[in-house]
Amino acid sequence: MSVNINNVAKKKNTYDAIVVGSGMSGGWAAKEFCEKKMKTLVLERGGRYNHIEDYTTSMVDPWKFPHRNNMTEAEKEANPIQSKCYAWNEGTKHLFVKDQEHPYQQVKPFDWVRGYHVGGKSIMWARQCYRLGEHDFRSNSEDGHGNEWPIGYQDLAPWYSYVERFAGISGNRDGLPQIPDGEFLPPMELNAAEKHFKQKSEARFPNRKIIIGRTANHTAPVGEGRGPCRYRHLCHRGCPFSGYFSSNSATLPAAERTGKLTLKTDSIVHSIIYDEKLGKATGVRVIDALTKETTEYYAKVIFVCAATLNSTWLLLNSTSNRFQNGLGNDGGVLGHYLVDHNYRVRVSAKLDGFLDRFYSGRRPNGFYIPRFRNFGSDKQKDFLRGYATYGECTRSNWSAEATSEGLGADFKKMLSEPGGWNFFAVAQGEMLPHFDNKVSLNHDKKDQWGLPTLDIDCEWKANEDAMVKDIMKTLPEMLEVAGFKDIYAWDSHQAPGLGIHEMGTCRMGKDPKTSMLNGWNQVHTVKNVFVTDGSSLPSQGSQNPSVTFMALTARAVDYAMKEMKKRNI
Repeated sequence: MSVNINNVAKKKNTYDAIVVGSGMSGGWAAKEFCEKKMKTLVLERGGRYNHIEDYTTSMVDPWKFPHRNNMTEAEKEANPIQSKCYAWNEGTKHLFVKDQEHPYQQVKPFDWVRGYHVGGKSIMWARQCYRLGEHDFRSNSEDGHGNEWPIGYQDLAPWYSYVERFAGISGNRDGLPQIPDGEFLPPMELNAAEKHFKQKSEARFPNRKIIIGRTANHTAPVGEGRGPCRYRHLCHRGCPFSGYFSSNSATLPAAERTGKLTLKTDSIVHSIIYDEKLGKATGVRVIDALTKETTEYYAKVIFVCAATLNSTWLLLNSTSNRFQNGLGNDGGVLGHYLVDHNYRVRVSAKLDGFLDRFYSGRRPNGFYIPRFRNFGSDKQKDFLRGYATYGECTRSNWSAEATSEGLGADFKKMLSEPGGWNFFAVAQGEMLPHFDNKVSLNHDKKDQWGLPTLDIDCEWKANEDAMVKDIMKTLPEMLEVAGFKDIYAWDSHQAPGLGIHEMGTCRMGKDPKTSMLNGWNQVHTVKNVFVTDGSSLPSQGSQNPSVTFMALTARAVDYAMKEMKKRNI
């Protein structure tokens, strides 16, 4: 009896579902499919990064690092892009790619921050979680910038609740329509200076609310032994206490407990295989990052969750006779409408008094000022949309006197006592989607695996510049009425990308001619391929986006399962 070796190999490499990427969205897709008894393959282009055991720097004191948790000039020069990230230091550098090993072309300046390992940037993220509001789903239609969202807030609201309950989001129910309330753990607390800022500023500007941030740091135990947060503020190294949500601590373990998960690391997905006779995708081609050998894997449904730019790269590289410009790209919009949050404005100040007040631990959170511009009765003539602000008040410590001269007991005593109160905040402005803010494949410049690299052509436009001017006026005036001094606001002029909230390029929409995905994150013309990360958003709002990616992913998996049962996929 003869056996077809190819058929045996194909059966061995066949799964019910394939998920590309193991980060914020990929972890959720894996959990949802596995808990629905689907044999699921997760493909991660980076290496394995095990929860707890691989957090090798999580318990290391600053003075125990060779350079006291600072980076050398040589390392900064070797990594001019990653080194700009706020979370990049001696304790976290192993979580970021090396710039020289992962090239791309900046047609215009764009800082692409990446982490290639299991869990992706869900390890290093800032953990702020805010729902999009009803107005965010309507903005494109109302002001004519960007395509119409195919869904509204009510479509996503139950899925926000679903993922919030599992993820573990701490926060207060503030009753603000621009950031709808969710399913929260007990909130963290504003400190004395922040409460003063809130009281004085809101008395003068009642529409500018100041609240405690909503964060995926757990203020109470969550699920299978996760948390609570220990207020160490070393989150970017990985938390051995599971004190915040990440793929590694939450969704991937949940998927693994089902016995349905297969996780393959060092697996670079080259392309999605499209069968023209069947009119659907049948699997993916994968390059082993270490051996450079190619393998094919097959499944009924494919979820692309590799993060915005990598997901779009994959679709662009998935060509066939049917889709010569990228899988599903009939309308020619794939790669276009790239956005990132505008983080250019920073504000610092000092506050006298409250020297008898302090705080406990290093709270990994701060205050948050939700969007108030072009919302409700506020109408601006110089720019569209709005911005949010994140910041904190802290007391200075010994480091403020690190260069002071002194000896003896009096000098030591001075260093051991906290100094005055300092204020620091960063604004987060929405970027309008534009067709000419785009990415494309460069086939002339290949990476170490012989794959085309990405050209990124993106810039701030006039609307973002006008918003910057407004931010530099509104935040200082809030501080002035609260009695702060030495107020200083500045424009960092940083390029897009460094907000690390890249979105768009594979957007949802009602019309296949102007969008890639329908309202279920399903490719219009390839029904068994879904894209649920940031690339799918038609616009971004002013909120941190990760909880929206989670909700979209869980919702899309639920829909895909129902469609498979109906034999529509």
